Amino acid sequence: MTEQKSQPLTYAGAGVNIEAGNQAVSLMKQAVRSTFRPEVLTDIGGFGGLFALNAGKYKEPVLVSGTDGVGTKLRVAQLTDNHHTIGIDAVAMCVNDILVQGAEPLFFLDYLAVGKLVPERVAEIVKGVAEGCRQAGCALIGGETAEMPGFYAVEEYDIAGFAVGVVERTQLIDGRGIEAGDAVIGLPSSGLHSNGYSLARKALLEVAGYGMTDTVKELGRSVGEELLEPTRIYVKAVQPLLEKFTVKGMAHITGGGLTENIPRMLPEGVKVVLNRSAWPVLPVCQLIQQIGQVAEEEMLRTFNMGIGMVLIVPAAESAAVLQDLASRHEQAYLIGQVESGPSQVEYIQG
Repeated sequence: MTEQKSQPLTYAGAGVNIEAGNQAVSLMKQAVRSTFRPEVLTDIGGFGGLFALNAGKYKEPVLVSGTDGVGTKLRVAQLTDNHHTIGIDAVAMCVNDILVQGAEPLFFLDYLAVGKLVPERVAEIVKGVAEGCRQAGCALIGGETAEMPGFYAVEEYDIAGFAVGVVERTQLIDGRGIEAGDAVIGLPSSGLHSNGYSLARKALLEVAGYGMTDTVKELGRSVGEELLEPTRIYVKAVQPLLEKFTVKGMAHITGGGLTENIPRMLPEGVKVVLNRSAWPVLPVCQLIQQIGQVAEEEMLRTFNMGIGMVLIVPAAESAAVLQDLASRHEQAYLIGQVESGPSQVEYIQG
């Protein structure tokens, strides 16, 4: 075997650029710091984020945590080369989940894995995360960016989020008090949020043959703009209600739609009956159903259908809850009621 001289191997030569990582951190610092709350004790760059819980504010504080990703909505961001809102989705999926138990989101961490670290793109993604944190009122106190050549393609990346919140033990919302006669209130979604994108892309891109820049009359904008509409964050709409009213249960309508998520908050012996004509269905859902000839049952267990958060309150308080939301310019609908029966969702028209 002929001996050949070769250049010394380097980490950068293997596909990982440490300097690009440092540049990305520099570009995102201002956005991250804009999310800090008074309880944050550390700056960017440490090994762990420090958050001083104001224990004196609570008698029995309970920490509530959640983690989630954005799913195949990431493919839309990559196809459009538009990355400034996907971070909002990562925050929304986590903070909305812990909100349903009555928790105030305190801090958030993100994990971003990329095929090739492009500092400007990473900074754009993290600026979206920071925007989501500002909307939720929580601090972005840590994160990890991992460059993984050979695992992800050059243009590919994945993002996951982790949120921690706090609630007084006596104010935990767990659904146990839900009973027949209670009212069901729905808060509208901003779009598909971050669920059902495999089916959405199949219908819109493959069956219908739309491109991301194609403007669709039914949507009033391009396919890419519709599919990248950020997930709505419900913290500021819902938290004031928790201080004034008896909110017995909440459900964040994510994967599984209304059909699968609402029963997660129901105790044994009660069901939720939803009036399908009580709220407007998203045009994008109607379009997907039409193009794909998707069964109604499949739509209801895949997409949010225009409702992103569901609250159950005593019937006697429902009008006041709706009025409170309206006074803060928050749209809401009385979409159903609780009845005796097995823990499930039933649909009626009328």
